[in-house]
Amino acid sequence: MAGFSAEIWQSVFLTLKLATFATLILLAIGTPLAWWLARSRSLWKEALAAIVAMPLVLPPTVLGFYLLVVLGPQGPGGALASLWGARTLAFSFTGLVIGSVLFSLPFVVQPIRNAFEAIGDRPLEAAATLRASPWRAFWTVAVPLASPGFLTGAILGFAHTVGEFGVVLMIGGNIPGETKVLSVAIFDYVETSQWTQAHLLSAGMVVFSFCVVLAMMLIEKRMMRRAS
Repeated sequence: MAGFSAEIWQSVFLTLKLATFATLILLAIGTPLAWWLARSRSLWKEALAAIVAMPLVLPPTVLGFYLLVVLGPQGPGGALASLWGARTLAFSFTGLVIGSVLFSLPFVVQPIRNAFEAIGDRPLEAAATLRASPWRAFWTVAVPLASPGFLTGAILGFAHTVGEFGVVLMIGGNIPGETKVLSVAIFDYVETSQWTQAHLLSAGMVVFSFCVVLAMMLIEKRMMRRAS
């Protein structure tokens, strides 16, 4: 039982590590992308928005397959990995981070974009009349006003990464301590008829999902109260 507990905690730690790395990268990438989508008048804006949103409808195994091709030994990922002596970025923690970022991108970009669009032009115009530069107005006006969107995006990005299965299984496989995250561990336990372990991890995911949904409802309620 002690060995089993250590194996569970290993998967838990790896999942939280993956979700944390992916969320930080998603916020760094998603913030300027969401700002451009919210403010740009480019004809290509909605086309880019559609590309960002594709993981919402694209089967995870399809995305995982193409990531496997791109990050594998014969793809650009293999060439990049060769710089430090590796053969591939697939079946590695780095590959999991890349796959998670791409798969969870719409869950972070869309809430932040909506929050930026809800601000409107008046606060930024007011900042401009006070001689604030666009960069300063962005950080002192737009970001604070859009903070509920950032919080929503961070929660959704983190939670979606924790719950990923198809993409992480395709690109990461089932390597203990390296790519065996919680969703893969549950699948592995079910396949080997280890029902007690599967029940424990699944129950933990149910509690986690409830907390995420509750947090989202409370954030939405707060946003409606501020709007009124």
